[in-house]
Amino acid sequence: DLVFALAKILTELPAALSRRVDPRSSLSLVWGKVEAGSAANAIPDDGVAEGTVRCLDEEAWHAAPDLIKSLLESVAGAYGVEATMDYKRGVPPVVNDEVSVEMLAEAAERALGAGAVVPTQQSLGGEDFAWYLESIPGAFARLGTRSPGGLTYDIHQGTFDVDEKAIAMGVRVMATTALTALWEVGPLDSVTTAMA
Repeated sequence: DLVFALAKILTELPAALSRRVDPRSSLSLVWGKVEAGSAANAIPDDGVAEGTVRCLDEEAWHAAPDLIKSLLESVAGAYGVEATMDYKRGVPPVVNDEVSVEMLAEAAERALGAGAVVPTQQSLGGEDFAWYLESIPGAFARLGTRSPGGLTYDIHQGTFDVDEKAIAMGVRVMATTALTALWEVGPLDSVTTAMA
């Protein structure tokens, strides 16, 4: 029964991942598309499941394809079905350098005043800035983009709106960060920062 086996893969893979990886890495597998069969009274010969893998830890990100493939083969084998996996690698997790974070926070406080820097929840969204951080220490931060007292819209919604005055604030922070890096790090060292 291919649909039953597919259902087991859909539920057991994410559950097994949560038991095989350090929970602090937040490695998760979420299904977004499932297809099997076209008639209620016929057992299909094949099925497809598509999803995304996200994590906060670089080591877990590198290990994920082999681990998921191993778990997939184990679960599928238990139900007598053959499973193949096509894993398309996205961007790695953003892992900020501690010194760079301190430098960026200090520069933001200088540029915007006390209380301008606030912690935010970590995002599981993909960010290509992570590729820079694999080569050079740096920090990624978020720039607030709403008017004081205004509504907050998620960045991935059609209703998203930006107070364009935030652009000038971001420029001030980035310029101050560059000057801070020159004063504190020196010309031979380099640090990368970005804001979104």
